[in-house]
Amino acid sequence: MSLTLCVLLWAQPGAEDGLTAYEDQVLALVPEHGGRVANRVRSSGSAGRPLEIQILEFASAQALDGYLADGRRQALAAERDRVIAKTEVIEVQPLR
Repeated sequence: MSLTLCVLLWAQPGAEDGLTAYEDQVLALVPEHGGRVANRVRSSGSAGRPLEIQILEFASAQALDGYLADGRRQALAAERDRVIAKTEVIEVQPLR
C-alpha cells in the first residue's frame, strides 16, 4: 500500500538557506527507498508559517522506514537540528 506524506518544515532563525541545503541532501536519497518527491514548495516562512512544504510518496511504510533509517540521512542529524526548528508530518490521501 502506498503512502503519501505532507511534510511541513520550519527553519531555525537565520537558517533558511541551511534548511534548503539540508533538504536537498536528504531528499536525494528518497528514490533509493522506493519514494518520490512529488512536490516541494517554499513560502516566506513568516507569521509562523512553515518555510518549506513537501509532498512525498513512498511505495510502502517499509520503504519510508528504510529512508528514515538510512545511515547517510542519520549522519546529518546534527545539521538537521542546527537548521530545522520544527517538522510536522501529515499522512494524506491524494484527490485524483
